Amino acid sequence: MATTPESAAPHPVAAQPPAATRWHDLADHVLAGNQISAAEALAVLRAPDSQLMEVVAAASRLRFHHFSNKVKVNYLVNLKSGLCPEDCFYCSQRLNSTAGILRYTWLNTEEAVTAARAGIAAGASRVCLVASGTGPSNREVGKVTDIIEAIKSDTPGVEVCACLGALKDGQAAKLCASGADAYNHNLNTAESHYEEICTTHTYADREHTVAEAHGAGLSACSGFIAGMGETHEQLVELAFDLRAKGVDSIPVNFLLPFDGTPLEGVDALNPRDCLRILAMVRFVAPDTEIRVAAGRERHLGNLQGIALYVANSLFLGDYLTSEGQPGAADLEMIADAGLEVLRMDTDVEGGAGESDDDNAPTATPPTGQAAVTGPADTGASSTESKQNPVPIRTRGAGTTEPANA
Repeated sequence: MATTPESAAPHPVAAQPPAATRWHDLADHVLAGNQISAAEALAVLRAPDSQLMEVVAAASRLRFHHFSNKVKVNYLVNLKSGLCPEDCFYCSQRLNSTAGILRYTWLNTEEAVTAARAGIAAGASRVCLVASGTGPSNREVGKVTDIIEAIKSDTPGVEVCACLGALKDGQAAKLCASGADAYNHNLNTAESHYEEICTTHTYADREHTVAEAHGAGLSACSGFIAGMGETHEQLVELAFDLRAKGVDSIPVNFLLPFDGTPLEGVDALNPRDCLRILAMVRFVAPDTEIRVAAGRERHLGNLQGIALYVANSLFLGDYLTSEGQPGAADLEMIADAGLEVLRMDTDVEGGAGESDDDNAPTATPPTGQAAVTGPADTGASSTESKQNPVPIRTRGAGTTEPANA
């Protein structure tokens, strides 16, 4: 006897909705103005590879709803490199680092403006000014305000973000008064994991600086570095904390395991992990600028272009102490994805900022300084690290070689 649809036994997999339905239902939920739960965010990170493209497709709906097809291009000017007294385990500029990076003191105003022009000419709408160290003195803040005013005068309409470390009372207001648009200070990892990556300052110290900058009227940029031994639960914890703080921009970095640092040889991520992390952050903070930042070349590899369907911002060219892919390749990647660079005169806006560690691109050389390169690597604790070491930046700011823009 023939069976009817009503009497037919259900297909074994029909008990659960198809993956496409599950993830797009979650996107519908967020687009309706709701927030996802921590359990749902954790599910994104644990989605199987067979569902990865559905996760990306669903997250991309949020990205395109809020940011259309625009990509914000940011360009970093490394004002002062190396010799930091902090001991952040991931950082090539940390106390006692033996990474063979560029080390130099402050660029002067003319050098910084020249550096900024390289990125702006290539399409950057935001210049990110970074200096190593615990935090600036008032005199150093004065140096930076002079640079900000000069860049704004040289290129009206360009945005400027500063990243100088922990701020003292009144310093954020001075930066804002000089024309700074944003301040970056990354939380870097979850509060529950922070003591595993740094001992010279606390998570609360970083929270204080984010609040100081935001309270002074600067756009708050704060993100993290994935791949430092944190759990999925801690990534979710951090994403929800960033959302609760109301940051305007979240740079998502992927650990660069520099030789000569405590995290040398730690290479735990794969391209699919990175896409899931970006998608989770997009679901948690759907209308926040998400920047795919340092480590994208190493960890996303050939999936970098797909990442831009979730993230809506990137750094152009090189990073603080490491090389990125050629700036022209970044722009070609954006075009190949059918996306457009956000121009300074465009009315589609988002927050921005840069990374305050080795996880953020760089600029043209100072003319009056000789760059100092750190001690050469004396050996690796990991075979993998030596087989695939982080490429050290040897061009742009602090050198006499042209910038990668």
